[in-house]
Amino acid sequence: MPWTTSDIPDLTGKNAVVTGPTLGGIGYFIARGLAAAGARVILAGRSWEKLDAAAAALAEEVPEARLDRVALDLSSLQAVRVGAEAIADATFEGGGPLHLLVNNAGVMATPQVRTVDDLDLQMATNHFGPFLLTGLLMEPLAESGEGRIVTMSSVMHKTARKAPLGFPTVQVGRYSPWGVYSQSKLANLLFTAELQRRLEKAGLPVAAYAAHPGLASTQLMANGTSKRLIAPIASISEAAVHAMAQTPEAGAWPALMASTFAGLAPGTYVGPSDAFEARGAPKPVSPSRLARDPEAARALWELSEQTTGVAYP
Repeated sequence: MPWTTSDIPDLTGKNAVVTGPTLGGIGYFIARGLAAAGARVILAGRSWEKLDAAAAALAEEVPEARLDRVALDLSSLQAVRVGAEAIADATFEGGGPLHLLVNNAGVMATPQVRTVDDLDLQMATNHFGPFLLTGLLMEPLAESGEGRIVTMSSVMHKTARKAPLGFPTVQVGRYSPWGVYSQSKLANLLFTAELQRRLEKAGLPVAAYAAHPGLASTQLMANGTSKRLIAPIASISEAAVHAMAQTPEAGAWPALMASTFAGLAPGTYVGPSDAFEARGAPKPVSPSRLARDPEAARALWELSEQTTGVAYP
């Protein structure tokens, strides 16, 4: 039988963090699924206005929801450090360690922008920020005795032709918004694979997973990125793309499965079940060959430690 949200177990007493929980987006529905199952959910996002809107909507949909809010800008390494400290404080004040971190927030195919740390905006937000956040929250995750880390990737990672090792401070040649996005999503999978290897070696009671939402009609599309479509669907109108896409609620299913299903082996990658991984019930799926390259994963890890200044586990 395919996995459904009815398979989410009772999460009463569990503490979870979901980044990027914007109202109507995939993160919102991940948070809703966890809260409805009884988890205490810390909403971590860049805008207080959006955090307030998401919390208000969640409280209306799930009256018994236990929610906290933390400001977190993943594009700034200093802001991530401040946010991680606030998350740790909120977790322990709520009565317990951290059981789940869902690295959901991200940006898609943005123009070339440098962050305050002189990093590429997409690589900073989609990889380096989550890498740092995960490292800073490793202690409370391990203290739970059953910690899970779920990092959101994309089927677009399969279009990346080389490991993302050239974007910390220098961008050589013409900037490709979709090319860098694909590499940032490849980085998510390389990170998950190397993280799981290191967790096992260290003997820590934490497991790493990855997920992708398929083709979901989210605000990332509504904000204009779907007007600059990748080559395989460039000839299809924007309306047709939205017609093919599944809802953000369905896009949250793979992450919810990765976050809660006991039958998944650590390191599993979860995505939609149709032939193109665009829509459908979630199931374990296969990453690209490059995403399974252990040398690329180790090299990216070393680069990420140098860039963020954190070493773990």
